[in-house]
Amino acid sequence: MSPQHSPWWRDAVVYQVYPRSFADANGDGMGDLPGITSRLPYLAGLGVDAIWLSPFYTSPQHDAGYDVADYTDVDPRFGTLADADELIACAHELGLRIIADIVPNHSSSEHPLFQEALAAAPGSPERDMYIFRDGRGTRGELPPNNWTSIFHGPAWTRVTEADGTPGQWYLHIFDTTQPDWNWENPAVHALFADVLRFWLDRGVDGFRVDVAHGMVKPDGLPDATVTAEGLVDIPEGEAPIYFDNDGVLEIYRAWRPILDSYDGDRMMVLEAWIPEKRLPLYIGDEKAHQSFNFGFLQARWGVETMRAAIEKPLALADAVGAPTTWVLSNHDVIRHASRYGFTPDHRFGEGLARDEVPDAELGLRRARAASLLMLALPGSAYLYQGEELGLPEVRDIPDALREDPAHHRAGVPGRDGCRVPLPWEADAPAYGFSPTGASWLPQPAEFASLAADVQADVDGSTLEMYRSALRLRRELRLGLPAEGIAVVEGMPDGVLAIDHGGIRAAVNTTQRPVPLEAVAGPGAELLIASAAAPAKEGMIPADGTVWVRRP
Repeated sequence: MSPQHSPWWRDAVVYQVYPRSFADANGDGMGDLPGITSRLPYLAGLGVDAIWLSPFYTSPQHDAGYDVADYTDVDPRFGTLADADELIACAHELGLRIIADIVPNHSSSEHPLFQEALAAAPGSPERDMYIFRDGRGTRGELPPNNWTSIFHGPAWTRVTEADGTPGQWYLHIFDTTQPDWNWENPAVHALFADVLRFWLDRGVDGFRVDVAHGMVKPDGLPDATVTAEGLVDIPEGEAPIYFDNDGVLEIYRAWRPILDSYDGDRMMVLEAWIPEKRLPLYIGDEKAHQSFNFGFLQARWGVETMRAAIEKPLALADAVGAPTTWVLSNHDVIRHASRYGFTPDHRFGEGLARDEVPDAELGLRRARAASLLMLALPGSAYLYQGEELGLPEVRDIPDALREDPAHHRAGVPGRDGCRVPLPWEADAPAYGFSPTGASWLPQPAEFASLAADVQADVDGSTLEMYRSALRLRRELRLGLPAEGIAVVEGMPDGVLAIDHGGIRAAVNTTQRPVPLEAVAGPGAELLIASAAAPAKEGMIPADGTVWVRRP
């Protein structure tokens, strides 16, 4: 496919907006759609191509909107359908595409169809929309199998029937308020086909599919194998028994023609935590367009790990003619400005604990370097709101204010630390997030020095590095094509260099400067560097990345 006729999504830079934490227009302390619309010029000026909106649908918000009660309406916390239409229209006027999150594995327990299922009898069509089963044991008092929830605890909850007696159990791979849809039922397929068309008709340009590997469960819902300690055994590199079953692939084969029937190269990108070898089954012609490359996000700081996280997904995606996606942060993981502030062998739990204190300077230095490396790679890149400001993970959120269900179910720190509202203006209430100073999660004092207005037009700031990199990426067409990309052999120890699109991107993962000439040869033109402060002339600083044009 020639670059002149390449669909937009093959090399797009997509910016994830987490609506409740992006911008609050009405002053209630929670971000909203009008707030996002007001900040669209900032995103256009940053240089991104598209915006991925995390869920803004009607929801009780037990899992930050990933528990959907109505897939075709806007939660009043965020605005109205008219606000959504205005956001889409304004984005398109600025040349920005809109990708909407869709959550097909589960709904909210407050979804009308689940409420109907609870009121109906076992074996009824209403119950068949979800996964209800009789329990085991002499009186059905035991769960149907031994599956555990991603958010800890059993994956089954028993209901009380209409006559007041203990009844069947329903499956929830996530929170108890997120019952799993039954994708063996054609009515569920029809429901989601209608949801896709509803938002495509309103102008969205694509979908990010949540838990894209999870909808279809194995036949018979068998027990998972367990370790000697009684814990569910998941072999390294494999998915849990209830994920990555082949039936899910047919869903994307059914959805692809729906997207293809609309003009404008509509697309879908999958959140599929699957073994790398399975990636080609999910993407390509007649399947999904993209799937997130989480191996790059998980790669530890160092040449071998980072090289493998680049070469393997490129080869797998290229085998089916699909582009690779690159991502370093999102709403579910510790921000990479903090992850990189630890030694490469540091083992993270679920969220960053208060006593896990990263080296902030080291973390930001490496985060900038990793981001610059990522933006030199072919394919599409996904940015998470605030990473262009160098925001760290917030560790010291009071437990009473945390909302992540994993925290409430298991006491782990959870994901709230990467979801703290953004700082726009250093001297404004709530750092410009809300006109009243309200903020659904507290913002740390260090956010003042990282606010967008403090960094704008300041040489060496993280914001300006991103702006420059995105401008160069577009000018040099680094997103396309993948042909000709090569990892450069014979580099100095600790240096990973990649030739692509007429430039050489090199990252120095060591703690000492490396001569630029040893990496790029004599006469190389420095295009951009990740270091915030000027390095010694002719040197790539420790934990730094450069782009150079070789003569």
